[in-house]
Amino acid sequence: GGGTGSGFASLLMERLSVEYGKKSKLAFSIYPAPQVSTAIVEPYNAVLYTHTTLEHCDCAFLVDNQAIYDIARRNLDISRPTYTNLNRIIAQIISSITASLRFDGALNVDLNEFQTNLVPYPRIHYPVATYAPVISAAKAHHEMMAVDEITKACFESGNQMVKCD
Repeated sequence: GGGTGSGFASLLMERLSVEYGKKSKLAFSIYPAPQVSTAIVEPYNAVLYTHTTLEHCDCAFLVDNQAIYDIARRNLDISRPTYTNLNRIIAQIISSITASLRFDGALNVDLNEFQTNLVPYPRIHYPVATYAPVISAAKAHHEMMAVDEITKACFESGNQMVKCD
């Protein structure tokens, strides 16, 4: 048996919270999509992990497989994205979000500053992640985007990692 790992991840998050209560904890939660669903318990696992992040996490980024699926179809011209396609996009997003935590520099911050800037209230610690531009390798060689175009693209709902209004 088994599910998608959210039971273990929930237990681990709870134990980390008990052992390292004062340390800030950053999480990335992947929500299921009907188009690529492989387990019937995925919605239950998503609810379980959401409850865990509410209690034991300081900043949780939500990533919706449905939103990633639509981005892959629309921007990368993949007619039926696979988990490999989705996972590569998600890995790029996580890498980009955490880059300022992993590298030294004047503009880079630690996890406490990260949390201070993104979390307005302790119970509301789910910032919406967005990523732009997402373009295929074939288009990347001849696409030119200015900084203002990339910035505007980040505020478009089609580039958000969660389908929401």
